[in-house]
Amino acid sequence: MINKKIIGSLLFAGLLVGCGSSEKPSAAGNKNKEITVYTALENEQIPEYLASFKKQYPDIKLNIVRESTGVIVSRVLAEKNNPQADVIWGTAATGLLVLDEANLLKAYSPKGIEKINTKFKDNSGKDPKWVGNNAWMTAISVNTIEMKKLGIEEPKNFADLLKPEYRGLISMPNPASSGTGFLTVSALVQLLGEEQAWQYMADLDKNMGVYTHSGSKPAKTAASGEYPIGISYGYPGIKIKNEGAPINVYFPSEGSGWDSEANALINKKDIKDEAKIFLDWAISEEAMAMYAKSYAIVSREMDVKPPKGFPENPISQLIANDFSWAAANKERVLSTWEAKFGSKTEKN
Repeated sequence: MINKKIIGSLLFAGLLVGCGSSEKPSAAGNKNKEITVYTALENEQIPEYLASFKKQYPDIKLNIVRESTGVIVSRVLAEKNNPQADVIWGTAATGLLVLDEANLLKAYSPKGIEKINTKFKDNSGKDPKWVGNNAWMTAISVNTIEMKKLGIEEPKNFADLLKPEYRGLISMPNPASSGTGFLTVSALVQLLGEEQAWQYMADLDKNMGVYTHSGSKPAKTAASGEYPIGISYGYPGIKIKNEGAPINVYFPSEGSGWDSEANALINKKDIKDEAKIFLDWAISEEAMAMYAKSYAIVSREMDVKPPKGFPENPISQLIANDFSWAAANKERVLSTWEAKFGSKTEKN
């Protein structure tokens, strides 16, 4: 069963040096034991997750570059003639599909790939271009104190968010810079159809206070009361709530958009063994156990319950997400969204 299996595993990346060879690397394989890792994971997650890697491979130096999914994708595309990263870790699968289309990912089967749910990895060839670790999904964080002060009910689904009493109270991520923003916009289009989805987003925009560049920020501004309603994803809202913030976290009854925090090997001339070692570790049982502390769904079978605050059956909350459609239409959808709604995006 995929109980706490991070469905998010949609894509895991990797590829082996040379023509998709499946030969496994040696920990002592490269004199230069240093790799650069691009990741969209939250800042507080990174050191916790990496503790086990550093314990197992103390001689491998990791240069971690943390940015949002949109920034990472743009950066890798800009660096295509001189790639700076060795691997991508924990970044939206839909973003990795864009990089794959540009031939910037190399196929690699990390150790343990056979234990990853087939729904959450690239199945286009012998070796996958991407492999997912977990799934994250749309959630609405609401400040309970501010709602009481205003004398209005808390929104619990997408339909509620259009109520006029929420004018100026909502924030959500800009889909061009945030994977969370894109998975929500993509979900609306897939749930409602293009025409109805764009009308819904136009109505939602009337209630929007700001579009953020960070997927987790709307949950945080909901907790602070700055914008008491935040369209974000489950993890940050639940984490803040469990730490005592006055918020409730709702997963829309219409279903949640979702994506997978996935990994990939950058297609470059000199691929280091250490990059493959990192990708092997990233889907190991030990790493999955760490992901499962934050997310309700992981890509590998794990005998653990979802964290407090998530639905008991998180898989049932997910929409039938067509990742191929999302990747193929991403540029068009983002261009349309930006023209219609981008003026309310926060300044850097």
